[in-house]
This record gives sequence, structure tokens and C-alpha cells, in this order.
Amino acid sequence: MATTQPEEILLPAKPLFILVTLLAALLINLLPWAGFSMWFKPDFVALTLTYWCIHQPRRVGFTVAWILGLMMDVAHGNLFGQYALAYCVLAFTAITLHRRVLMFSIYHQVLHVVPLLLVAQVLILLVQLATGAALPGLQYFLGSLVGGLLWPPLAVLLELPQRLKTHADRV
Repeated sequence: MATTQPEEILLPAKPLFILVTLLAALLINLLPWAGFSMWFKPDFVALTLTYWCIHQPRRVGFTVAWILGLMMDVAHGNLFGQYALAYCVLAFTAITLHRRVLMFSIYHQVLHVVPLLLVAQVLILLVQLATGAALPGLQYFLGSLVGGLLWPPLAVLLELPQRLKTHADRV
């Protein structure tokens, strides 16, 4: 008979830690990406926002998504509200699916996260097309796939401060 390990209980995330991770994601998004690297750059704010909406839906929601979206709009000089709209839809969908996503292993969660990131990217693209922008190629969507690949290491990294320290870890 195989023994199963009990589910690990995580400590609640501290609000300051959530804020720092979201600001770090915002700063990474604002780095001067250029050329070929632009094709593979995921939206780190959307990825981090998705993580917190799935893992802490009572602390991170529409208000945080809206504020981060407006900050991205200002930073990119885009039409005011397009990132805010995309991030609010992303937050709504992530919060709606958070119990379902958490039932899966971290690697199977990628199958939920990639479509969430794609929906946000498509909303931003639709707003840009409505304002007269040119249609980008398929490489525009590579960022969402790279974001999905970054989901497992991001989840492990963001869970580290929340893990309970056992007696063996303290000694």
C-alpha cells in the first residue's frame, strides 16, 4: 500500500510581499526590451496578477488589476484603459477558476494559465486594432506561451516565503 503525503499548508501571504512582487513584475515589464526579445517577452504583470488572483483571491482582485492596468497604460503610452480592461478580465477569470486551477498539479495549471494570458493579450490587441494599429504577426502571441512556461518556477518562487518551517529546517 502506497502512503500519501498530506497536503502542505501554506502560511497566508503577507500584503507587503504581494505588493513587492507586483511592483517587481511591473518594473520587469518596463525594462527596455527590444528586437527579437520582444517576441518572447511575457507580460510579467499579467502573470504575477494571475498567480495572486488564483492563490489569494480575497486580497488581489479587480482594484489591484485596474490600478496595475492603468500604470501599464501610462508606461506604454497606450490608449488609457486598454491594459486595465484586459487585467480586470484576467482577474475575473482567474478568480472564477481559482478553485479549479488549484486542484491540478503545478504543471497542469499551465494548461489553464496560457489561455488566461492569451485572452488578456487578445483584448489588448482588439483595442489596438480598433484604434487603427496594424495587425501583428503570430509572434505576438509567443509571450503568452513563454508566460505559461514560466508559471511553474514563478509559483515555486512566490510560495517560498509562505511555506511552514519544520523543526528540521530551524535547526
